[in-house]
Amino acid sequence: MNCLIRTFVFVLSLGLVGIAEAADRGTRDEAMALVRQVVASMKVQGKKKTLEDVQAGKYVDRDLYVAVLDLSGTNLANPVNPRMVGKNLLELKDAEGTQFIKRGIDEVKKKGAAWIDYTWTNPVNGQLEKKSSYVERFDGFAITCGIYQGK
Repeated sequence: MNCLIRTFVFVLSLGLVGIAEAADRGTRDEAMALVRQVVASMKVQGKKKTLEDVQAGKYVDRDLYVAVLDLSGTNLANPVNPRMVGKNLLELKDAEGTQFIKRGIDEVKKKGAAWIDYTWTNPVNGQLEKKSSYVERFDGFAITCGIYQGK
């Protein structure tokens, strides 16, 4: 009986860890909301101030972070990987060979907004994971924020 109770407690604890991990991940709605906050800020505070705020991490929440590119693929703000700022990332590929920046920019040029799937390193845990990023076009920018979905 004691072994059965220990097994039950162990299995229950694994489930709780999974629930806690899921709660620490951003959602699609939260990613879209962060992008829309950046758009609203650009309208009110201007592009320069908003890009500074993005770079400073104002639009980071757990594993969610906003990055901003121009429509030619040049990264203008990235609080998680500042080395990418100023670089053209249009040809950048994920671990599976997907040109996700190019795909995202192509989609927003056509539709104004889109979700793009690819594989990327989660900045919270350092693991390569599936990611879906929401990309929205605003005034010559591609503003993006993605959710990590695990392996």
